[in-house]
Amino acid sequence: MSTMTDKKRIEYGHFINGQWITDQHTIPVLNKYNSEEIAQIGRASREVVTEAVTNALETFQTKSLDPNQRYEILMHAAEIVKKRKEQLAMILVQEVGKVLKDARGEIDRGIQTLIASAEEAKRIAGTGIPLGQPGNENKMAFTIRVPLGVIGAITPFNFPFNLTLHKVAPAIAAGNTIVLKPAEATPLIACKIAEIFLEAGLPAGFLNVINGIGQETGQYLLEDERVAMYTFTGSPSVGRHIKSQTGIRKVTLELGNNSPNIIHKDVPDLDKAVELCVTRGYTNAGQACISVQRIYVHHEIYDSFVEKAIKVAGSLKVGNPEDAATDIGPMISEKEAKRAEGWIQEAVKQGAKVVTGGKRHGAILEPTILVNVTAVMKVVCQEVFAPVISIIPFDAIEKAFEQANDSAFGLQVGLFTSDLNLAMRATKELHFGGVIINDVSTYRADVMPYGGVKDSGFGKEGPHYAIQEMTDEKLVVINL
Repeated sequence: MSTMTDKKRIEYGHFINGQWITDQHTIPVLNKYNSEEIAQIGRASREVVTEAVTNALETFQTKSLDPNQRYEILMHAAEIVKKRKEQLAMILVQEVGKVLKDARGEIDRGIQTLIASAEEAKRIAGTGIPLGQPGNENKMAFTIRVPLGVIGAITPFNFPFNLTLHKVAPAIAAGNTIVLKPAEATPLIACKIAEIFLEAGLPAGFLNVINGIGQETGQYLLEDERVAMYTFTGSPSVGRHIKSQTGIRKVTLELGNNSPNIIHKDVPDLDKAVELCVTRGYTNAGQACISVQRIYVHHEIYDSFVEKAIKVAGSLKVGNPEDAATDIGPMISEKEAKRAEGWIQEAVKQGAKVVTGGKRHGAILEPTILVNVTAVMKVVCQEVFAPVISIIPFDAIEKAFEQANDSAFGLQVGLFTSDLNLAMRATKELHFGGVIINDVSTYRADVMPYGGVKDSGFGKEGPHYAIQEMTDEKLVVINL
């Protein structure tokens, strides 16, 4: 269990073989709104990481759960989360800076991720293989899917509940064991997940949690060759490093994006498109890899779009994330807010114009809209990961497609149009893992295949698709 040191502050070491172990080396966890220390977590050494992987491997080799057991555990975990929704949401508010309504929404999504993973645990299957070539008349072939072993899961700070469950729940459903390394900025909710699974009946050793700094503890995990697969959500630079370290082992990488959204002149509902683009650009203070960032608007409706966008941005409440009425809270740190502020200032020096927002108050960056931007500005060509959107006019749809594709990233893109032919054309010409028609790039249903191309990574998430990644397909041939 965690150690309560006072009413607000707790201590978590590492969760190995169903028990918490203490660590004399610790890292503070801060309330992202007021910078107060709310917890201490351990800083796992190489020895601790080795112990966690050893236990996970021994568990995989000596214990197993049948599909119905996995289903029951995951469903039980979902029920526990439902009962503790408010408590878990408040952890997200404090350690992430996520506003309360978004925190509640993330807990709700996590419940659905658990349920979907539970359902998939009963559906894991291979396929029949036709052997129609001469000489195979007496042979029957089929495949089965088998778990890989130890899954190394490295999770991000921005959605530390639901995105952690997108790795842990499918891994359990598939019959694997997991060593989880959560982001050091937001580790508390992952520790709660470990406790919830223990209470839900997951045997010791199936889920181990190692806390620590990414470059240190995460690196130790990467260097352990007994880990069968790594699943990572985070920055492209870290993704490249992980891929360089893992050799021929399986890796799923969910990386960045600078999400484009195209508003054609035949947009079905301009007001709705504006509302979606602006609010989804600022959800979680813009700290989502599919947050609206680049908005390409047909020149005939450009001025109206900008005017409406300014009004929507101005209507949003900025401040304390514990206030249920707040729309935008702090970024993950003042350092990151300063970095985004610097990008805005650099863009202005290069000719961009701030039409609303742009000011920083500690870790809070006002919701910002930029116009007169160019493709070489960081706020356009890189991932801003902040409440900053740029609105760019276009004349021909071909030019909008070209500009959207002009990126190192390719996770998701949004297109608003009433033209079915144009929508179908977009699915072929826009080079992204997901093309969202008449909704924004930020749309994600947790059961859908989710993943990108180019520097946005490879492999798919969504419980069914993650299970495919986390299992091997084994061929069976029977000579009758």
